[in-house]
Amino acid sequence: MGDDPGGSLPARVAQVARLRAEGAVVEIRGRYCLSACTLYIGLPRACVSPATVFGFHGPSSRFYGISLPPRQFEHWSRVMAAHYPPRLRRWFMASARHVTMGFARLSGRELIALGVAACPGAAGASLDPGRSDAGLPPSVTTGSPPPA
Repeated sequence: MGDDPGGSLPARVAQVARLRAEGAVVEIRGRYCLSACTLYIGLPRACVSPATVFGFHGPSSRFYGISLPPRQFEHWSRVMAAHYPPRLRRWFMASARHVTMGFARLSGRELIALGVAACPGAAGASLDPGRSDAGLPPSVTTGSPPPA
């Protein structure tokens, strides 16, 4: 899968739960994986391409730029974070969840450095998303990677 702009958080949570129950192998490749797409990262048999750009942001209403009430924001932030490996989870809760317009961006290379599995054959990928934003949706901003 790849070039996934995200979508409905509850629907994606349900899909990830189904994939987890099936023990599915999920390869995240392509130019980008944004928003709810990032929930796949925490699947036990998921891998990422170093060339893929991942865009994270906090939960928001279905109307772009409109915040959720604080209790809902906290609930859905924790639901999202539960799908990430520990170091990514800490970064998301401390930083990326507060981005509600645009995205905090991490490359697949950065995620692999944080312990996320690299997809087979992905080591020689030629695209370096840290140097080119070609093909990404607008409003993608650079985020700081989680601390080592």
